Amino acid sequence: MAKSIVALVGNPRAQSRTHTVALQAAQAVADRIGDAAPVEIVDLSALAPHLLSATPSASVELSLDLVRGADVLVVASPTYKGTYTGLLKSFLDRVPTGALASTVALPLLVMGDARHALAVEVHLRPLLVELGAHVPTPGIALIESQLPDAETLLAEWAERVTPQMTGILNERLPG
Repeated sequence: MAKSIVALVGNPRAQSRTHTVALQAAQAVADRIGDAAPVEIVDLSALAPHLLSATPSASVELSLDLVRGADVLVVASPTYKGTYTGLLKSFLDRVPTGALASTVALPLLVMGDARHALAVEVHLRPLLVELGAHVPTPGIALIESQLPDAETLLAEWAERVTPQMTGILNERLPG
């Protein structure tokens, strides 16, 4: 069975640079793990008006199911106030602790300044681990000045993370 790869984008703006980078990262991983289904994307900018509703919309529930069912989840956010966005946190707060136990998660932050580079490991990684995800590799922090070279940088990153990720996927998700 093909492995599902989902890019979760926590930018409140539609079609953002974070969206582009998340898709590039997910595709770079898909190209290297083999037997991957087409990359799917959950762009939270479209779900924002529904996330804090007492009764979530069908689109929120479908997106939650997609994220919970992912074999590989690329979680991407711009860096706001030194960490990931509140929009991403609001969405992930709807994912029960342990619900990502069968998921390999890859954190990615886009930031304006290298001073925030540790945020991917200090803030985003622990959130994904709390949800049960296996986060086998360092996340990636891309500075805005690196975005013109993002495709190359993400390909190099995917080359480094794929061996660790593939071992986990083969162990947890045979076939």
